[in-house]
Amino acid sequence: MNFEQYQQEALKTDKTTKNKPSAIIVPLLGLAGEAGELLNEYKKFLRDGEAHEHFKERVQEELGDLLWYLSNTASKFDLTLEEIAKSNLLKCRSRWHHTDGSEIGLVFVHAFDYKFPENERIPRKFTVELTEIVDGGRIKMKGFINGVQAGNDLTDNSYVGDGYRYHDVFHFAFAAVLGWSPIVRFFFNCKRKSDPITDEVEDGGRATAIEEGVSAMIFSYASHHKFLEGTSSVDSALLRTIQSMTSGLEVAECSIGDWEKAILKGFEVWRQIDHNKGGQITVDLDARDLSWSPLISRVQSVD
Repeated sequence: MNFEQYQQEALKTDKTTKNKPSAIIVPLLGLAGEAGELLNEYKKFLRDGEAHEHFKERVQEELGDLLWYLSNTASKFDLTLEEIAKSNLLKCRSRWHHTDGSEIGLVFVHAFDYKFPENERIPRKFTVELTEIVDGGRIKMKGFINGVQAGNDLTDNSYVGDGYRYHDVFHFAFAAVLGWSPIVRFFFNCKRKSDPITDEVEDGGRATAIEEGVSAMIFSYASHHKFLEGTSSVDSALLRTIQSMTSGLEVAECSIGDWEKAILKGFEVWRQIDHNKGGQITVDLDARDLSWSPLISRVQSVD
């Protein structure tokens, strides 16, 4: 029996009238109730162990009831179980793969650059030095790529010191894991000017603002979750919001799993930078990785 057949047969045993309020609330309450029944059976198993001889049969029965209410709820909302199942599998695959289901690999991390001249490509591997200075009593971050300062001195732009001055780490993480970062392109002066449309849309001010917005958003989220220390996942709602924000850009090809990896890797390095008040970051686009190592000299003063 397939999903379509089951849903049609299950609907024949529905005792509610479709155009009454109870038609919706009954299957919704049924889902909640049967989920509770399933938990209750597992509670009995934990209590009684092997003495609960019919545990497997009871689980099968409760799952069957859940399936009936799920099917009925879908029918009431003019959805099909087949559509729901396909959509769910696509969502699950997108956590770890591209939106088309293919796995990410070396071909992909070159995808946004391979059509362009070498001087318009983000370098495949580079190092960044981040250090602190004290200027007028304020702590600022300086970043250097190949000995040349990248961007401006940064503060936390906050009433309290929270380490946001090191947020460039996230841009480097986006470049490493996603092969995408308009801001890193700015640092390397490798905007794709040979194609005016790409230069305007993908490497221009709006894309840069979106990337900065994503950085601020993930930092705010992480600040309420111990800066993601000890976690291996990111909230799905946050990842979907990021996908929505970047949906008009080339990075939309990346899955929420790709974004999750970039965020987790970025904060792994950020925590090291913040704890040590600087350091060296090695960014490797081919390995889709970035790592931290210490600097000999960290804090300078210009007072």
